[in-house]
Amino acid sequence: MTDASAQELKESIEELTAYRDRLKQDVIGMGQKLKLPQKKIDATLADHPELQRIEGILQQLQDQIAQQGS
Repeated sequence: MTDASAQELKESIEELTAYRDRLKQDVIGMGQKLKLPQKKIDATLADHPELQRIEGILQQLQDQIAQQGS
């Protein structure tokens, strides 16, 4: 498997960031429709497995970009 170019990594980061933001907005929107307290919505965001996985992947991609730059 070949290493991804910096451009490919940046595009992946942009797409994942957009997906993460949409997912967060969906969770917030659902919480507001259900009239959940803001603390409960925040806790749900913090514990959301898909959001945690995306954050981990984003960190890995950013680390790869940093390694390529050095």
